[in-house]
Amino acid sequence: MKQVVQNYKSGELALLDVPVPGCKPDGVLVRTAFSLISTGTELMKVSEAGMSMIGKARSRPDQVAKVMQSVATNGVPATYRKVMGKLDSYTPLGYSLCGVVEQVGTGIDDVKVGDLVACAGNEHALHAELNWVPKNLYTPVPDGLAPRHAAFGTVGSIAMQGVRQGEPQLGEVALVIGLGLIGQLVVQLLTASGVRVVGVDPDPARCELAERLGAAACGDPASAAVEAAVAELTDGHGVDQVYLAAGGGSNQPVELAAQLSRDRGRVVDIGKCRLDLPWNAYYEKELDVRFSRSYGPGRYDPSYELEGRDYPIGYVRWTERRNLACFLDLVARGRVDVDPLISHIADFDDAVETYQSLKDGDLKAVAVLFRYPEQAAEGEAEAPSVAVPAVRRGGGASGSARAARTPVRLAFVGAGNYATSMLLPHLVGRDSVALSTVVTTTALSAANAQRKFGFAEATTDLDAVLGDKSIDAVFVVTRHSSHAELTRKALLAGKAVFVEKPLALSEDELAGVLAAVEESGNDRLQVGFNRRFAPLLHEAKKRFGARTGPASLRYLVNAGQLQHGSWYLQQGTEGSRFAGEGGHFIDTASWLLGADPVSVYAAATAGNEDLQIVLHYPDGSTATISYVTTGAASFPKETLDLVADGKVLHLDDFVRASVHGRKKWVSSRLPKARDKGQSAELASFVKAVRTGGPMPVPLESLVATTAATLAVRAGLAAGAPVTLARPL
Repeated sequence: MKQVVQNYKSGELALLDVPVPGCKPDGVLVRTAFSLISTGTELMKVSEAGMSMIGKARSRPDQVAKVMQSVATNGVPATYRKVMGKLDSYTPLGYSLCGVVEQVGTGIDDVKVGDLVACAGNEHALHAELNWVPKNLYTPVPDGLAPRHAAFGTVGSIAMQGVRQGEPQLGEVALVIGLGLIGQLVVQLLTASGVRVVGVDPDPARCELAERLGAAACGDPASAAVEAAVAELTDGHGVDQVYLAAGGGSNQPVELAAQLSRDRGRVVDIGKCRLDLPWNAYYEKELDVRFSRSYGPGRYDPSYELEGRDYPIGYVRWTERRNLACFLDLVARGRVDVDPLISHIADFDDAVETYQSLKDGDLKAVAVLFRYPEQAAEGEAEAPSVAVPAVRRGGGASGSARAARTPVRLAFVGAGNYATSMLLPHLVGRDSVALSTVVTTTALSAANAQRKFGFAEATTDLDAVLGDKSIDAVFVVTRHSSHAELTRKALLAGKAVFVEKPLALSEDELAGVLAAVEESGNDRLQVGFNRRFAPLLHEAKKRFGARTGPASLRYLVNAGQLQHGSWYLQQGTEGSRFAGEGGHFIDTASWLLGADPVSVYAAATAGNEDLQIVLHYPDGSTATISYVTTGAASFPKETLDLVADGKVLHLDDFVRASVHGRKKWVSSRLPKARDKGQSAELASFVKAVRTGGPMPVPLESLVATTAATLAVRAGLAAGAPVTLARPL
């Protein structure tokens, strides 16, 4: 197998062929899927190895003291041979990884072969294809957590132990000095604990990242902005805690900690910075200086780490392993987001070049991951697929005809901004529609919607609405996390349902909706994919005409940045931004191409801010959706090009369209606001409910689009194309 090693004497880095470790009792043999480079600790070690002997001695005075003691005991010649022998040998790198259990040692009963685990330890979680890991230094990965995210477990535990040492309490204010990998994680953990955070780092990019991840304010240590932010947040008293997550030889972090702390504040050292405490400053405020020892209790204790002797939870609540499990749980539940920290993912075969790029400064990164070739064969990217569930309709009636002159009675569940600005204005005043009831979680919002749009009733009682036999259709226009469950309930109640995108945020939610269709026999469902109903796009498609060969479609979505505080940022509960909005663009592409996709490939910039999604279709056509948030606000939001058979269809943000071929057609520029199809979509839905005719979009297509949207997340996690598996 291959392993990254370094010769501390010469500084040489190598990817060395070494024997596979044996699987000893009380541990597991793990095949690595992803391992994390600690850009602070490991690069410091790499840099030290490149120093002269004098430089090495200056950087490690503790080791020099040991050498001098050895000289006094064993003499110069013996000590020299011992030191040179130790220096001139390969040492390992790495201490944080995620992998698949390949073999289980005796005494282990909490994991089995094939399980995904996160591992810790600078002797056991190395940058190597295989590692033997003792029982207290691994923990199972929660279901659904991507292996590349689980590889952060060890550094997350380091940050978590530091935060525990600070004993944060709700409402306090903390200062984090150093916004590298550990500092960014500390910021998120404190924010999740109800603490307001001010960050300090000389790098503006890291300050911006920390603010995106929850910090109230960040800035350069020398700037007045940091001091002003602390004064504003603490009413001039100073911060309750300071976390030193910086490295280097400057004493500025320690001095800044004293300056900005409150009386009897807490200062926690997590990194490895210079600690010449200014006596007067620390004495006068009686500051409590604490040290955080690596991943938590158990670290450096051989009986815990090597022999597997756990500490009783009643005496030691948070050990190394329990910290590791706790951090992974927070990531899995979306309380901590490690994806924006990933600056680069390198193939393991390129390990030496990656370290050199980091050392030389060519690669500027917060976190870098190694991706191992074997992980494809061990399940991380093994032909990933997302199931497209079969649509099975039960025996119930689905779409009985109504009296043509009878208005369709509608109920709205939710009356937020989209419902009141983009849907209800198109329904008010239609003779074919009666706005029966509006349901919201708060009484006042229901009353406002009733007053503004003329609903007959306003209520907070959803069950009463679903049980009202006079209501024909229910509109679900709530937050994303509730769409699938509300749709399921409405279908079971026998209502036609119009649900805003997304239909579901997971495969299980999608399966639940289809189970309701099968149980009730009610397939009267429409998802708010309105763009296929846009008149301008309809006309352009007609002008383009039929095609005979495969097509290439490019769809650029200049989505822009979200405002701070937007609920779209609550990915742990509401799904990613693309999960909420991406179905629009996939549906539009599939409608233009006349088929549903068979595979999805997704790639992203660091932090998943800009996405590239490639969809493949049965006839060889492809659609590329570029979903970007970092573009200029002045550029149009949506531009689309469809190319096939010597023709090009171009759509410019639903304002103008053109078709180029043997004849050229250019639409007139729309004289008023863009029509993205909501009015025509609603008219089609109401007509289908009123007449009992087919729904505007086949249910099979809605399911395929939803599955393709879910496949984007799976593809990002796997780093490989995702097959959309359909039942035989």
